[in-house]
Amino acid sequence: MAEDNGEDLRIGVYVCHCGSNIAGVIDPREVAEYAATLPGVVISKDHRYVCSDPGQALIRNDIKEHNLNRVVVAACSVRLHEPTFRACVAAAGLNPFLFQMANIREQCTWVHSHEPEAALEK
Repeated sequence: MAEDNGEDLRIGVYVCHCGSNIAGVIDPREVAEYAATLPGVVISKDHRYVCSDPGQALIRNDIKEHNLNRVVVAACSVRLHEPTFRACVAAAGLNPFLFQMANIREQCTWVHSHEPEAALEK
């Protein structure tokens, strides 16, 4: 899959467990496995706390090792951690505006905490 400038997309996807906030409702590994099948995704991983220092190191290392040119983090609130991850990808040499965050904690697992299948489908 190529971008407008002809460069192939090389996307890394990181799905956070957020302790039991996410992993207590859905299986982050299952989400990461699904993401790995999407066009342009070259690496997809789940991690207990992606916002932690080890989680950020994982992203930085993968950007360099797999020559990623896009990063998606599926975790908690953009308001809480978007600056964290923009700084993380920038430290690895990636334009911080080539990062996207999906709030699966508040928008999926919290609102469907008693309906795990609905949370996963969303």
